[in-house]
Amino acid sequence: MSYKSGFISIIGRPNAGKSTLLNAILKEKIAITSPKAQTTRNNICGILTLADVQYVFIDTPGIHKPKHELGKTLNKSAYSALSEADVIYWISDITQEFGSGDAFLLERIKASELPCFLILNKVDLLAKQECMEKLIEWGERYDFCEIFPISALHHDNVDSLLQTTKTYLKEGPKYYPDDMISDHGESFRIAELIREKVLYKTEEEVPHSVAVVIERKEETETACDIQALIIVERSSQKGILIGKQGDMIRSIRLSAQKELKALLHKKVNLELFVRVENNWRNRSNKLQQFGYSELKKDE
Repeated sequence: MSYKSGFISIIGRPNAGKSTLLNAILKEKIAITSPKAQTTRNNICGILTLADVQYVFIDTPGIHKPKHELGKTLNKSAYSALSEADVIYWISDITQEFGSGDAFLLERIKASELPCFLILNKVDLLAKQECMEKLIEWGERYDFCEIFPISALHHDNVDSLLQTTKTYLKEGPKYYPDDMISDHGESFRIAELIREKVLYKTEEEVPHSVAVVIERKEETETACDIQALIIVERSSQKGILIGKQGDMIRSIRLSAQKELKALLHKKVNLELFVRVENNWRNRSNKLQQFGYSELKKDE
């Protein structure tokens, strides 16, 4: 029996459901999700290994018009994943109108000349007739290899998507061990999980101004002690994150601690600290320090 493998880049505008789809495919949360745009900041590799095929999915930051060096870096990450793919999943929110961001992405896809699946997500939010109209409308824009209406949140049509994807992959090696589901380590997942709680609990400019750095992690068989630093850009944001009498930071800590306990399967003692780093999203050295690829000056 021949073995197939390949790389599938998941691209799309912010908040289309890319990370939700990846988690649904893997049946495990490896990418954080939230209603906030730009939740995903790194290319996250998710690996699904079956008896006769290994799918390597690359979840990318939402492509958007950048306002900071960080935004440019995120777009660059998404474009690099596009160039390395065997198949592209272009995931779009079916409830949203086709816009200039979609037109820009479509030109990128055409230029790549790679097999592209259009995945229209959130079909559970529209009536069946509306979905049919949207499918026809999208199908007239480009000759996609496949068009899949799905609900990533409810895992609808995900198995069928995988079966069809397999037919587009070529014979190849196992790129990763059978038990590996992500290329990111435990500390990355812990930091992202803490940032997710910040995204859910804060509003306006605060979520976009936050980075999380794990400063210390010490484990025994039964417990894990973690110290994490939450970075913000202004003193006012630090005040919001700490909250009145420390109620906001306590809420974030308890929520993250609970989920970390489930992730690590042991007791977790989490300490959170907040530090101001002025305008860090526009400072290349800080982007690199906080885990985001440094952007070359000429890009």
